[in-house]
Parts: sequence; structure tokens; C-alpha cells
Amino acid sequence: MSLILPPLALYIHIPWCIRKCPYCDFNSHQENNSIPEDNYVNALRLDLEQDQVLAQGRKLGSIFFGGGTPSIFSASAIAKILRNAETIIGFEDDIEITLEANPGTFEQEKFSGFRRAGVNRLSIGIQSFQNRQLELLGRVHNGDEALRAIDVARQAGFDNINLDLMHGLPEQNQNAALADLRQAIDLAPEHISWYQLTIEPNTAFYSSPPILPEEEILADIQDAGFDLLSASGYVQYEISAYARSQQYARHNINYWQFGDYLGIGAGAHSKITFPEINKVVRMWKTRLPKHYLGSVHSQHISTNLAGHQNNFGGGSDLLSPESLPLEFMMNALRLNDGVPRNLFFERTGLSFSNIEKEWSELISKGLVEPGIDSICPTPLGRQYLNQLLQAFMAG
Repeated sequence: MSLILPPLALYIHIPWCIRKCPYCDFNSHQENNSIPEDNYVNALRLDLEQDQVLAQGRKLGSIFFGGGTPSIFSASAIAKILRNAETIIGFEDDIEITLEANPGTFEQEKFSGFRRAGVNRLSIGIQSFQNRQLELLGRVHNGDEALRAIDVARQAGFDNINLDLMHGLPEQNQNAALADLRQAIDLAPEHISWYQLTIEPNTAFYSSPPILPEEEILADIQDAGFDLLSASGYVQYEISAYARSQQYARHNINYWQFGDYLGIGAGAHSKITFPEINKVVRMWKTRLPKHYLGSVHSQHISTNLAGHQNNFGGGSDLLSPESLPLEFMMNALRLNDGVPRNLFFERTGLSFSNIEKEWSELISKGLVEPGIDSICPTPLGRQYLNQLLQAFMAG
């Protein structure tokens, strides 16, 4: 096993929201009082300083502010976080910096401030343009605010925008789902993330499930939506991601190509490769914001499986050689065009012969492409990705 150090990204988690959506299973918390913005920015700096050694000399190729609702923070706070990241780790010249934003938190000057701070890609959580669906989803914005959002973003100087849009919503038929998609296309974003609502554990919808469209309707929506996006110049490059002019989400592609990423903030996860000791380790920070902020003054230092110390640490998990094929394929097979086959060795340290038998069986079932130079799902394989991945489950 001989690992090669991959590119590095940074994920920054902002855990607060105006309101917790009933379908959301992310680490997000409704803040009824004032948000401790200054204290959190300081904690992020200390967190990153402690993780600096994990960069192993690499600069950041991308940064993603996720949440929660990162746009709830001030532009000055985002600017300070980015200055700290550049000082502590360093940026590649063409770094992509994405910030998630919700229409209910839009102000023209604030978003111009985000752009001046260095954010060069905006991901706007529209979800739907229909007031009834937005109400059922617990969103804080209405349809008119959703329509205004991209105009405000354009005026703020953003020329790389993603719209998040869901389908398969409560009380939604095919016509309504496609109307949402047409509206998004008419706004001409560079990127559209279009995905089906799923009910996850530990959500309000899981405890009290809404009535969702039947499977046949969901399949029709998916097929018709794919045709509409394709006809409008949006190329599907990943299961739920569509882009014009190859303006793919570079941060997400790093995930799917099994690259490395640092995660700072409450509940943030990291995946780091250690070539010198032939280890791939996942790490995560303590989840609750009050505990994360309390770690600033904590004398307790957590040591993970690679010997790295961080007093914001919640835990770590060493990826065994047996688990690496599944971990790699769960990401790589999301991409329509797959990845070069040699990437499997570079990112896992394993020879492809370790999975040759499983791969041959998948070829015979028509789930993966037979070419010898790439790891790529067929259209049928993308449709049945979960079944495809079972071939790589250890034991």
C-alpha cells in the first residue's frame, strides 16, 4: 500500500439557521437570541491553526461555507474567516470559494460584501418557487423572494451561481415540479443542483411524514426533468448536478475524486491522507455549537488515530484497506464520466486487482463501463447505484 497525497479543500460549517426546516438532517440549530459571531470566527481560526499540520504543505484549491445558513453571518465575518484561512494554509491562485445562501437572508450590500471578501461562487437554496411548497418545507422565504435572489446575486457581482432545487415535494405533481425547473432555467444560473426530497432519520418529517408523490410520478418527473435540462444546455455530470459550459462545482468534484479536505466548525468532518504512514483517516469536530465554542478554553486535547491533536475533535476513524474500495467507489461512481482508473491506486494505495473480480461481474451485469482506462458507471449503473456499491462492501 503506497498512498499519494491528493489535492486539499476546506469545508467551513456555520451551524445556525433562522428556522430549522423539517426535512433537514444537517447539523443546524435555530438561534433565537443573538449569534456569537465573533466568538465563532475566533474558534474557527484556532481550529484551523491546530489542523494546519494536516495540510502537509498543500494550499487550498477550494473552500465551501455550508450550514446551517452561512449567509446569516456578516460580510466582515466571512472576510475575516477567509483572511485567516489564507494566512494559515494558503490559497491556490484559482481557488473556488463557495458560500451557501438562502433568499430569506438576502441584502444587496451584504452580498456585495461577500463578493468583495473573496467569495466567487454562490449556492442559493431555492428548493421551490411555489409558495405552498415552500410553506410545507418550512422555508423562510416566499416565491417572490426566490425570484429576486439571483438578481440580487448578479448585482452583487456573482458570475458563478448554483441554484438548489428539490422535486418530489408534498402535494407536488409532475407539472408543478417541471414548472419549478423551468423557472430555475429561465434565471440562467451557471449550475443547478436538482434532487429528490428524501425523508431522513432525526428530522421532523421522519417523525411526522408528509404524503409524497408515488414512485411512478417520481420516475416521470426525473425523466422529464433530465430532458428539459439537457435541452436547455445543462449537462449532467453527477447524479444531481447539472452545469453549463463545464462550470462544475470544483469543491464537490474533489470529494467525488476522493481528494482530501479539512473540516472546521461544529460537527465538521475531514478526510486526510498520510502517505508516510500509509493511512487514510476521517475526523470530526464536536457537534453542538456551545461545546465547540467551549473547546476554545478547554484543556482537553483529543488525539486521533494518526496522532494528530485538536481540542475541537469529536473523534476519528481509520479507513482500513478492506473499507477503502467502497469509500472510493461511493464517491467516484457518482460522476457520469467516472474517474481515471489509476486514481484508484493513487487515492487508496490498492492495486485494481484487489477488486478485479467484482468489477468483472459488474461489467457482465451492464452496471459499469468495460473500458480499461476508467472507472465509470453505465446509465443503468447510475440508476441502480446503491445495488452497484454492494459489490464493494467488505464481509
